[in-house]
This record gives sequence, structure tokens and C-alpha cells, in this order.
Amino acid sequence: IEVIKGSPFNIDPAGEFGIDDFLRADLDNGGVPLSERETEVIQAPFVQVPLNVMEDRLIGSADLEESVKTGKSVFSPGLLAKAHRGVLYVDDINLLDEETANILLNVVTEGKVVVEREGISLTYPCRPLLIATFNPDEGELRDHLLDRIAVSLSADAQKLDISSRVEAVDAVMGFSPGSKQGSPEAEVALAEAIENEEDLKTAIVFAREFLKDLKIAPSQIQYLCEEAIRAGCQGHRAEIFACEVARASAALEGRQITSDDLRLAVKLAIAPRGTFINTPMDQDEMMPPPPPPPPPPMDQQNDEGDNEEQEEDNEEQDEPDEENEENQDTPDVPDVPQEFMFDVDATPMDPDLIDFTSRERSGKGGGRGLIFSQDRGRYIKPMLPRGKVVRLAVDATLRASAPYQKSRRARAVGTKEEGRGVFIQQSDVRTKKMARKAGSLIIFVVDASGSMALNRMNAAKGAAMSLLTEAYQSRDQICLIPFQGDRADVLLPPTRSIAMAKKRLEAMPCGGGSPLADALQAAMLTGLNAQKTGDVGKVVVVCISDGRANVPLCVSKGEEFDPAADEDSKDGKPSRKYLKDEVIACAKKLGVLPGFNLLCIDTENK
Repeated sequence: IEVIKGSPFNIDPAGEFGIDDFLRADLDNGGVPLSERETEVIQAPFVQVPLNVMEDRLIGSADLEESVKTGKSVFSPGLLAKAHRGVLYVDDINLLDEETANILLNVVTEGKVVVEREGISLTYPCRPLLIATFNPDEGELRDHLLDRIAVSLSADAQKLDISSRVEAVDAVMGFSPGSKQGSPEAEVALAEAIENEEDLKTAIVFAREFLKDLKIAPSQIQYLCEEAIRAGCQGHRAEIFACEVARASAALEGRQITSDDLRLAVKLAIAPRGTFINTPMDQDEMMPPPPPPPPPPMDQQNDEGDNEEQEEDNEEQDEPDEENEENQDTPDVPDVPQEFMFDVDATPMDPDLIDFTSRERSGKGGGRGLIFSQDRGRYIKPMLPRGKVVRLAVDATLRASAPYQKSRRARAVGTKEEGRGVFIQQSDVRTKKMARKAGSLIIFVVDASGSMALNRMNAAKGAAMSLLTEAYQSRDQICLIPFQGDRADVLLPPTRSIAMAKKRLEAMPCGGGSPLADALQAAMLTGLNAQKTGDVGKVVVVCISDGRANVPLCVSKGEEFDPAADEDSKDGKPSRKYLKDEVIACAKKLGVLPGFNLLCIDTENK
């Protein structure tokens, strides 16, 4: 790419992609015009964003050394400034923290970076080619970020047979970077790959010139818009990006846009943004078809066969005439696929499209989130201290004080602080903002009362075992609270030991009353105590019970039940309505707590 010589922002000599504030201020003050400035040609930058990147490294910050020398804030460009007009590569973009993802979102949307920090106010252009990868199994990518990325490719490959796997291993083992290859076959393969790469570079150069004059027909735009509507795409980015994909595909081949380009555009730009609704089959469709009618006699079959052959011959004779007439009468119209790739019910009809869009766009489970503090975790950004400074951010503190070192040294002449190397004041102090992953705690509240002994206690233990296994695979903490008799007990405090949890669950006795309200309250207190440790962000309470509560909360706390508190009380015992209201009240209190979720598994025999 051609840039203005000495520009840290890769500014185009024609100013096509915008200019930075430093260059704009120089032009406003009568500096040399862009057309007369010296230029140079450099390699298009390839910048990779690491997962642990900090904000000051991404967008830029004050240059500590230059700020100390000059006595004013000097800006040091970050990764985004270097990536302008180049390639910005992000591996595992779904694992970036939220603040970094928001910065990338603004860059992709606006094409510029706005810096307001450490006494620096600056805007510079940033229009890179963003290439990112993510694995949905490790965490979903935020929809509004994915929607702003034009093309989505699926890297799910078909399973290789044994010969293909052997060939892949041989290709890797035979390749030697920077030296002679391991075999003559590897030499030939490398030469072919280099030749193909050079041919592709040449094709891209010609395609960029051909693309300037390539137009997409209104009927083709209408087809892409109808596909976007059928797929349930929100907004207009799907069809806009699809039009660009179709143009690029045709330009790479050096021809006009065809139906193949439109199909490719649907797969790459519309399908990933679609919301598919696969409706179940009707009962009539699920029923087996009726048996075929019995065949007619042989004489009728021969007569019908002769008639069909004559009709087919007549149709074949008429078709060429019709085709000639159509070719003479119809003008040269753009090529549009004959069939839509989505039906009216937003279900993909093309089998290739179904394979490509195997991910259902349903509600996504929330991530584990982060816990922010000033004492533990990964250092993500500096911040102004609130109260006592726990972890000093030395880098940010020095950057904040750097522009004032020159003036502070001058004021210190003749005082006892004259020989100090660095002058730091309270207003310069910055503290570290730390973040760490928030763990999850799964509390199993298991009904061990006498009614559960009759209502599939073994099945309830089996369900708890399966949930325990899933919790172990997710590295969640586990807690076990059985309730029977008059109260609930924490049989297993929060732990990651699934073996201990299984032993306690298998040996858990059954019988007695059902203090369900006390169990919910014990789960609530256990979850709150776990959250106060700072290592647990989300608490999931799994209640396995038949719901037949018969012990009031006051009895569980060692008090006697007061019949006057229950209008429907009989023989000094609480009514079912009183017990039900008590359980519902405890469940409501648990539901409004932040970070708490309640899952109830009904084990009653219906």
C-alpha cells in the first residue's frame, strides 16, 4: 500500500479513508498539502490482537519517555493504528473481554478510533480487513458483533478416510520451512502451491479493477432481499453484504453476476444471520402413504405405454421450436436462481445450506461472566482509586505524571526534593482493575422424606447423578442439601469433588417429614455465603422433590407451630394452603436474589 512517509497511521496520500487529527491540524496551519507530500510503498500490515490485550495497547496511550522529555503528553499509536488499511486478525474473538469487544465493534461500525484518555484527545481512521475465528463450543459470539462481520464461514470439515489422513500426515511431515523438502513429491507440491498462490494474487489484482465497473441487476437484488426476508434476517446488513459477496465472487472469475454467485452470497452472508423455524411434521404427513392401486391388465398397459411414447415424442418436437422463439423474443436478462433456498416458513430447503447452517438461532445460555476487583485476577485496565489503593498500576501512574515532570523539576529547584528522579502526586495515582472468571455453584436440594420413598427416590438419585456429572465437566462447585424430618442439613458444603458428592448421595437415608421451606432457605444462605467469597458469581439451585411440604418453617427453627397463625389449621397442624404459601414465599425471595436461578424437578407419580 502507498502511504504518506512517516505517518504512524498509514494515511493514504489521496486521503480516501480519512486522516488523523495530527495531520488535519498540520494542514489547517498551512502545512504541505497531501498531494505534495512524500510517499512510500510498504507491505500491507498484518496485526494480530492477543486475547490478553489491554485497552492502552489496543487504541494507544501516552508515550512515557517522550512525555517526560517534552513535558507534554505525546501519543503512542496502538495496534488499531498499525492495522489501518491492512489485516486485523483476532483468534478466538468470542473469548475477548467485553470492553475489548466493544472497541472492535465501534471500529468495524464507524471505521475510526476516538481516544479520550490521559489528557489526549485524538481521532484517527481505522479501516482494516477484520479476520476472526471462534469456536461456538467455547462460548457464543455476541450477535451484534457477528452481525457486523460481512462473511461467516463454517470450518466444519467432513471426516477423512484413512487414506486421506495418511496423505495429510505425509504432507505435514514432508514440509520443511526455509530448507530443502523431505521428498521430491514435497518439492513438487510446494512448487505447485507457490504457483497457485501467485496466480491467486494476480487474479485478486485484476478482480479489484474489474469490480469497479461491475453492477448487480435489480432483479438479483430483489432475489437476495426475498431470501433475507424468508430467512428472518433482522436489519439490512444481510442483503447489503450479500450483494457485495456476489459482486466479489463474479469479479474474481472475471464475468458478470450469475445465479451461482447469488447462491454463494446467501450461504455466506444471509444464512448465518437467519432465524430458522423448523416446524414439526403434521400428523397427516407422518402417517404412512396409502398402498398403490393394483396394476391394470396387460392389454391396457401396452396401449397406455404407446400413447405416452407418442405424447413424449410430440413434446420433444415442440420444445426446440419454443426455445428458438424464446431466444429470439426475450432480451438478455440477469441470471437469477429458479428456486429460493429458503421456503416461506423460513426453513432451508437446500441440503448444502442445511449443513452449513446447522446452528439453531435460539436463546443462548449466558456465559459465566467476570468478577471485578482490585486484589485478584488479571490486570485489564487502570482506574482512578476509590478509597485505599490495593494494587498500584505503575505503568498508568507514570504515564499520568509524565507530562508534568519537567514543570515539577523546575519548581523543586532549591528545595529538599530537588534530587528526586520522578515526581508523583496523589492526582497521578492509578490503581489496577482486576478481573477473573466467575465460578458457578450448583446446590442440589434433594427431598429425602417419607413421601419421596414412594415417589421414585431411585429415579431422583439418578437425575442428581447425571447433573453432578455435567457440573463436574463444567468445573462447577457442588453442594448437597437433603431435607427430611424437621429440618434441612448441608450434607456436603460447596466442593469440586464429585466422588464425595456421589458417596453422600448414594448413602442418603429416606423417611420422615418434608421441610421444603427450610431447605430453600438453607440453599439461599449457602449461596449467599459462597458469593461473598468472591469466587462464585452464579448460583443454581436444583430442587428434586414431589412438592409435598408438611413441616412449617417455625418447626424447623426449633419453635412450636401457632395454630392462630393459620385460619384453616386442624388439630393444631398447619393446613396445606399455609405450607404452600410458605414455600412460595421462600421461592420468591430466592428468585429475586442477583445471580440466583431455581430449577425444580417434580418427582411425584402422576
